[in-house]
Amino acid sequence: MTSPATPGIDPPPPVRPAGETSQTLDRGLRLLHLVADAPGGLTVTEAANRLGIGRAAVYRLVTPLAGHGMLRRDTDGRLRLGAGVLQLARRAQPLLAEGALPALRRLAEQAGATAHLTVVEGGEGVALAVVEPSWTSFHVAYRTGARHPLERGAAGQAILAGRTGAAGPVSTVGELQPGAYGVAAPVLGVPGLEASVGVVALAPLDTDAVGAQVLAAATAVAAALR
Repeated sequence: MTSPATPGIDPPPPVRPAGETSQTLDRGLRLLHLVADAPGGLTVTEAANRLGIGRAAVYRLVTPLAGHGMLRRDTDGRLRLGAGVLQLARRAQPLLAEGALPALRRLAEQAGATAHLTVVEGGEGVALAVVEPSWTSFHVAYRTGARHPLERGAAGQAILAGRTGAAGPVSTVGELQPGAYGVAAPVLGVPGLEASVGVVALAPLDTDAVGAQVLAAATAVAAALR
């Protein structure tokens, strides 16, 4: 027999086995990653096939994620990321910038050029943190929040290279601004983050020396953000 509930006191929630809870959480996170990697969204059937579970199980995952704004269904019923993901990302950005600043300061002083951390947001590169050198007569004023296509500029091209596993520095000339020289390297090994560290200058850069400095800074940023 079960004892009657005490008036005015909610009964405790049912206790789920730890393994079941962990599996549900893992599937929910995998679903978010799958949807994030699908520019056109996913149908419930597609999500079920990729997760290796039934459609009913996908619906059980979607309901709480949609309730927290992490997922939404468009007019065609396809699953897409919700605004809640963007809110979490914006709240995490100051922490990312803070963790990267020491390495960016060292890089700016070593290279004598404006150093920056660029992350992917909405399919574009966004300058999340910028540090200018203190000792140069002139340098590039690079605005935090500046956006550009990933295909243009050293920062974006380094991120694209990082997707293939390439860790080496990338250099460009005049792609985002006439007369500007850029060198960047991807930040690798930080789960859920696509980013690069680089420098930009108004004079030619020693790509060998600066490339090594940028690569070291990218490695330091990755270590700080893990």
